[in-house]
Amino acid sequence: MDFNTALLHHNFGSEKNSGSTLTPIYQVSAFSQESAEKLEAVFNNRAPGFAYTRIGNPTTDSFERRISSLEKGIGAVACSSGMAAVTLSLLNILQAGDEVIASTALFGGTIDLFHDLEAFGIKTRFVSEVTAENVRQQLSEKTKAVFTELIGNPKLNVVDLQSVADVAHENGVPFIVDSTTATPYLVRPFEFGADIVVHSSSKYINGNGSAISGIIVDSGKFKWDPARYKGFEEYKRFGKFAYLAKLRNGVWRNIGCCIAPATAFLNSLGLETLGLRMERLCDNALQLAEFLQGFEGIKVNYPALKGNPYYDLVQKQFNGKGGAIISIDAGSKKKAFKLINNLKYATIATNIGDLRTLVIHPESTIFTHATKEQKENAGVFEGTVRISVGIEDIEDLKGDFEQAIKQIS
Repeated sequence: MDFNTALLHHNFGSEKNSGSTLTPIYQVSAFSQESAEKLEAVFNNRAPGFAYTRIGNPTTDSFERRISSLEKGIGAVACSSGMAAVTLSLLNILQAGDEVIASTALFGGTIDLFHDLEAFGIKTRFVSEVTAENVRQQLSEKTKAVFTELIGNPKLNVVDLQSVADVAHENGVPFIVDSTTATPYLVRPFEFGADIVVHSSSKYINGNGSAISGIIVDSGKFKWDPARYKGFEEYKRFGKFAYLAKLRNGVWRNIGCCIAPATAFLNSLGLETLGLRMERLCDNALQLAEFLQGFEGIKVNYPALKGNPYYDLVQKQFNGKGGAIISIDAGSKKKAFKLINNLKYATIATNIGDLRTLVIHPESTIFTHATKEQKENAGVFEGTVRISVGIEDIEDLKGDFEQAIKQIS
């Protein structure tokens, strides 16, 4: 199946009980069974079924299966937010004394998370960018994961997945990739060596800004050595499902940050148009980026632009699509604010991946807790404006940005 056909038909069909074309919202806390023995079997993973929505729900299960199928993984676990997904993807394998290698060009909230983990004895070795060489230099016996965003937000740096995966695997370390800004439409990271993929499904998967959620997908390819990854000994019997089994029966289940059934339903609904939306969003973003290059005093950053340092990698890894985010520098905070405030068709909001164009001043908002050095490493300056391009008619977007830019010239 091609992408859009798979969205609707691969590993998914009508709901068995009623014939509903989309798995309905099972908005209940618990599920009854015909006997105590059956509930025991379900509760202890010895029989299929559902017991309690915190640990399993039909609506959630349908969403998880669809995302796993789309990424060509072996299974997925949905969470209450993208940050919950990032956190649990790591805590499932880390303990005090472990180290993670990650980029300084991460979303501000993820940077904050890595600093929070220091209180639990987990250290992060930050590199300017996650490249094969930078990772190789930071690897040690304490390294238990390499973590990266596939397309940085808002720096828009692009990671060469295969080269980094090769270095990580040579040293027995899993490669965890946050693919939120890329989506499976641009790339399936497992095909380039990634082991775990994380999405903030609040963004492009949901597609309309109606729900907060995240999801963790496992490739099933990494060999978890119980001698190095404590806690995996009892899950060896699950074979390639060891990571998922440990996650579901451990930290994810016990912390309790499950996705709500209504949210899973909204995500499944949005997911069905992901291919159509991403095609339009990427096309709009490229045209708008090229248009904005024509204005004096505006620096434009978009990875699919000719001359961008990641242009060749975008052609190879994403088939020429650069995603739907543009970063521009207006020269100062005052000019950035004036540009933002004069836009008519862009919504001033912190999300990305909506149907409508969204703009934000990252330095004063999502990176407000970061140091000056951290901001610069993430490509965030006083004049930076992040544009999450929407599906509006491109000529309307061009005209809107043109009139706003003229007012700050």
